[in-house]
Amino acid sequence: MKVVRSVQGAVVNICGEKTVSAATGHTGAIHSDSKRVNGMGTGVVIDERGYVLTNYHVIDGVPERGIQVTLANGTGRTAKLIARDPETDLAIIKVELAAGERLPLINIGTSSDLMPGETTIAVGNAYGYPHTFTEGIVSALHRHVQVSDAQYYDDLIQTSASINPGNSGGPLLNIDGDMIGINVAVREGAQGIGFAIPVDKAISVATELMASHCTKKTWHGVTVKAGADSRQGAVVGAIDERSPADSAGLKPGDVIVGVGNVKVQRPLDFHRAFVDAAGGQQVEIQVRRGDEDIKLNLTVAKALALAKPITGPVWDSLGLELRPIPETRFKEQYQTGYRGGLMVTAVRPEGPAAEQGIRCGDVLVGMHMWETVSLDNVLWILRQPDNPMRFYVLRGGKTLYGYLSLSTSVDRTSSRPEIQTRRE
Repeated sequence: MKVVRSVQGAVVNICGEKTVSAATGHTGAIHSDSKRVNGMGTGVVIDERGYVLTNYHVIDGVPERGIQVTLANGTGRTAKLIARDPETDLAIIKVELAAGERLPLINIGTSSDLMPGETTIAVGNAYGYPHTFTEGIVSALHRHVQVSDAQYYDDLIQTSASINPGNSGGPLLNIDGDMIGINVAVREGAQGIGFAIPVDKAISVATELMASHCTKKTWHGVTVKAGADSRQGAVVGAIDERSPADSAGLKPGDVIVGVGNVKVQRPLDFHRAFVDAAGGQQVEIQVRRGDEDIKLNLTVAKALALAKPITGPVWDSLGLELRPIPETRFKEQYQTGYRGGLMVTAVRPEGPAAEQGIRCGDVLVGMHMWETVSLDNVLWILRQPDNPMRFYVLRGGKTLYGYLSLSTSVDRTSSRPEIQTRRE
C-alpha cells in the first residue's frame, strides 16, 4: 500500500490515435497494412510542471496535440512532444497544466546495484486499465532483445512482473517505491517475461533530451556531469568562454546543488531548472566549492541560434556555428586523446545537427574518419561524397556520436587542408 500511494500521482496514462504498420513488436499485435489505431501507454513525471518521460513508441505517429494524458485523479489533459530519442525508445512530453498546477515527481532510484531475485513492481495502463500494479522479481540483467525489424534494445532488465500492452513507458519499482526501470516490452506469447530499460540509462537519456530542449531557447554555457555520488549534485565539467556561466564565476569542479528553487541532486535537475527560463532572466546558483558553500547569480542568455542570422557552408549544410578552441585551453579542459575540436556556439532549429541532438557547448572532434580541429577541416570533410556523415562530439566528459545528413551540396573542388585521421 505504501508503494502504491507514493507513486500513484507521478504516473500518468497516455493515449492517442496513431498509424501503425506491419508488426509493432511491442504489443504482439500484427497488422497486414498500415492503419489508424488507438495507442496507449504510460509515463512518469520527471518535473512537476508537467514534463513526463515515456517510451517513444507510445507517442510515435500520434499527430501534434493529439497526445491525450489522464492524471491520477482522472483529469484529462493534452500533451505535446518535447524531445525524443528513437534509438533508446525514450521521449519527453509536456502535459498542459492549469495555472499553478503541479504534479508529484517519481522517486528516482538506481539500477547499478540490482540483483536477480529482487522484488519488482510494474505500474502502467495495462490493456487500458489505469494504474495497474503487478509484482514479480528481477529475473535477469543485461538482456538484449529484438522486438521488431526496426527496434533493438540492449542491456534490459528482465522481470517476472506482468508487463502488458499499455504498460510501456511506466515505471518498474523496487520494494521501496523507487523507480529502477522504464517498462518497455513484452515477449509475445510468453508468461512472466517482461523487459525494462534500466533507470540509470533512462535518466541519462532524459537528461540529454531535456538539455537539448533547453538550448533551443537559451544558453548558459555550462556542461555538467554526475558526481561520484549520483544524488549529491551536478558537477561542472566545462565552461564556455565569455558565456553567462563564465561571467557568473562558475568553475570546472564546482558542485551545483541548487538552481533557483530547484534542488539539484543530479544533472537532470540542473537542466530542468532552466526549462522555462527566458533570455535575460537572472537565476541564483547554489554551489559547493571545496568546503565552501557559495551563491552565484547567472543571467541566462538567449540562444545564439535564435538571436542572430548566420550564413556559411557549415551553417547551411549542418545547421551549426563552430568556433575554434585554442590548443592550450583544449588540452587543459578536455582530458582526451583528441588533438583539438570546435565549440558549437549555435544550432539551427530543425537543422540536421538539431535533429541529431547536437547543442550549444558540445565540442565537435571528428566527422567520418577525420578530426575537426579547424573550420577548414570541416569544410574539406563536407566536400567528400559520404552522406550521411558520422560525427563525434564531446559532452560532459563523454564522447557521443551520430549521423548527419547534409542538407545542401558543397563545392568539392577545393584542395585538402592539413587534416589527420580522427583518433581518441
